Amino acid sequence: MSDPIFTIDRSLFAATFPAKPFVVKHSLAGHPLFELDRLVQLSRQLPPADVESNAGSVGVNQDPAATPATGLTIDETILRIRECGAWLVLKLVEQDPEYRELLDRCLDEIARYSPLSTTMKREAFIFVSSPKSVTPYHIDPEHNFLLQIHGRKTVNIFDPADPELISEQQKEGLFCGAHRNIEYRPSMQERAWTCTMEPGDATHFPVVAPHWIQNEDDVSVSFSITFRSPISERMSRLHQLNARLRKLGLSPTRVGAHPAIDSVKDVAYRALRKVGGLGGDRGEETRRAYTA
Repeated sequence: MSDPIFTIDRSLFAATFPAKPFVVKHSLAGHPLFELDRLVQLSRQLPPADVESNAGSVGVNQDPAATPATGLTIDETILRIRECGAWLVLKLVEQDPEYRELLDRCLDEIARYSPLSTTMKREAFIFVSSPKSVTPYHIDPEHNFLLQIHGRKTVNIFDPADPELISEQQKEGLFCGAHRNIEYRPSMQERAWTCTMEPGDATHFPVVAPHWIQNEDDVSVSFSITFRSPISERMSRLHQLNARLRKLGLSPTRVGAHPAIDSVKDVAYRALRKVGGLGGDRGEETRRAYTA
């Protein structure tokens, strides 16, 4: 039997998951699957659409349509990551059997502590970025644990239940196919939950919690393990329904404000989807763009 990957305080996990950010320890720092030469090999195996790179010298409020490129190949970007000023993500790395096995080991351990018990649509992403690179302010639809493998970075995570930090329309946009980047205002920063991640740290990011990340003075390699659950899938359905109601000129109740209303809406929405009464419902699950 393999040694555990995570060191988790069960009482901390119970008190914070899935609603709050928190840090646990992991044992993957220095693992050979995250050496740069191995990541070059992985990048060549993945479909081109699942390898993304751009300049790392972007702002917290970066317009995704104007993100600058580096002009380097993927191989050059990874092998020269210390000096080339780049940010790179290898998406859906579970397509490689070795990374799939590692992802499953990680999430099988997490599931032993999770009240959700069911983890669906397991996916993993590897981020490789130059010193001082910034990941812009954005939101994600998945449960996410970000494991720091090499280097240090500061993460800033914001309360997804605070309407002054993220609006219902921004959440609806995410679940209906909009880009994950959203507007950041410097006045928000005092409300951030902030920590500096060292190799061996793993941070939990709640579903749709806005966040941005700043690398420190070294190359950063991070392993993002994500999954969906009945909670996140229900959230997706309710926000998609509210978006449709808003297009009809209505003012739907905020998701989570009235649990009984949410339950009725969810039952109705699932019934309409089953009979095809919603037309082409693309939703966020068709997209592979990822910027954690």
